[in-house]
Amino acid sequence: MSRVNPFNDLSDFAPKAQPKPVEPQQIERIATEMGFPSRQPVVAETVPKAALKRRRYTTGRNQQLNVKATAETVARFYRLADQRGVPLGELLDQALQALETATQKTV
Repeated sequence: MSRVNPFNDLSDFAPKAQPKPVEPQQIERIATEMGFPSRQPVVAETVPKAALKRRRYTTGRNQQLNVKATAETVARFYRLADQRGVPLGELLDQALQALETATQKTV
């Protein structure tokens, strides 16, 4: 009993013709018309880049303190640091010093 070689005659399996190239603008137009969402990232700019201030200082501080606060408190803390022109850690030091001084006066 002999078997048929499946690779003997593959003339039926010729490659198909290459598809015509489509312009990217045409693809974009069709996708928009059909309502397909874009996969491009959406950049939401909540704060103008000109308003962002660099907050990196070389101070020798290497410990991190994480606290939960309201958005108003955080904004107030950053605003005070910006007004004084000091790093956030320095503002915290000043605030703690002021609290200790005020507490000592009342005791």
